[in-house]
Amino acid sequence: MAEAYDIAAAPHCPLGPLALAACLQLAACTPNVAIQEMSLGIHYNVGHDLYFYITDPEVLTPEDGYLTIPQKPGLGVTVNEAAVREVDRDRHRWRNPIWRQKDGSFAEW
Repeated sequence: MAEAYDIAAAPHCPLGPLALAACLQLAACTPNVAIQEMSLGIHYNVGHDLYFYITDPEVLTPEDGYLTIPQKPGLGVTVNEAAVREVDRDRHRWRNPIWRQKDGSFAEW
């Protein structure tokens, strides 16, 4: 719908290499994508940054500020299954923080 109204799209992608690879594939066929966010070196990825779960980080490495569209089969990245299995041993429950206003009402973060 954004393209129909001449509005640019900027996919949000903080979830890791698979989400980024999927967003890049979508961007390749979407004429109104203006910029692609990526989560390299961001605060919540400490210990497991963007390249931790793939064996081919060069596929998602920016060149002169740009990401190329991965050309390998599927989404274009190779998952490091050993790393995924290792992290899965010590899994945690993701929970969004619950923030409240001074009056106790729910606050969006």
